[in-house]
Amino acid sequence: MTLHRRAWHRTNTHAHGEFPPERLASAREHTVSVCLPARNEARTIGPILSELMPLRDRGVLDQIVVVDHSSDATADIARSFGAEVHSQEELMPELGPVLGKGDAMWRALPVLTGEVICFLDADSEQFGAHFACGVLGPVLCRPETAFVKGFYRRPFRIGETTVPDGGGRVTELTARPLLNLFYPELAAVRQPLAGEIAARRELLERLPFATGYGVDIGLLIDAYAVAGLDAIAQVDLDVRQNAHQSLRDLGPMAGAVLQAVAVRLEREGRLAPHLPAAGTEPLERPPLRSLRAAA
Repeated sequence: MTLHRRAWHRTNTHAHGEFPPERLASAREHTVSVCLPARNEARTIGPILSELMPLRDRGVLDQIVVVDHSSDATADIARSFGAEVHSQEELMPELGPVLGKGDAMWRALPVLTGEVICFLDADSEQFGAHFACGVLGPVLCRPETAFVKGFYRRPFRIGETTVPDGGGRVTELTARPLLNLFYPELAAVRQPLAGEIAARRELLERLPFATGYGVDIGLLIDAYAVAGLDAIAQVDLDVRQNAHQSLRDLGPMAGAVLQAVAVRLEREGRLAPHLPAAGTEPLERPPLRSLRAAA
């Protein structure tokens, strides 16, 4: 580990307990939006919102949005808790169908009113308010921080059996090796694929968004390129439990991560460019700021 990386890990790695709700409510100087992209999460969306809605009442958050693409009761449950719900299909419909998680996040930016934006996964089990408070903490309490990732231990569950660790197979077998090789300054980021992030809107609007599963590693690499390592922080959220995918399903997810990194290496001139086949869907959406400038 380089000296810079050691210093970063020491000063920019936090525990969620450093950021209780009352500290954030008194310290924050910016409006805050929380966004949950959701697809058939009727089982988990209610428990998550039951933890988030009180944070709005306590002055930590201003807006809680569910961006939904579901055939189950996710949207109805979210509305019953008082969340603002938007159908993904109604966000920028002129672009056609939403192409994945990253595309939904990007299309949500115009309906999110906060100066600070927090994205959270909607499939977390045993969710606590500290997921939001933890990742928001460094952005709201440290002016030099612009982008925050959560990290956690991930138990691995097979049927009725749960072992203490072993989740995050795409992280360990694909994402971390890629960062170690091509972006060693980011190798100390514990969970590069974590969906729990917070960032300043001004930064997010300067970043492209991979349309699919590669969005999380793409945003991390681009935040590093635009703002630098010292503007990034990570927060220990303890444990995150979610449903696990089969190995067959993990293959396309690993491929999306590899593709997101490859696109950035091409952009940097470190990988020979290759053109996608005609008629394929876009791999990423451009920085929102560039669209506004063009308009």
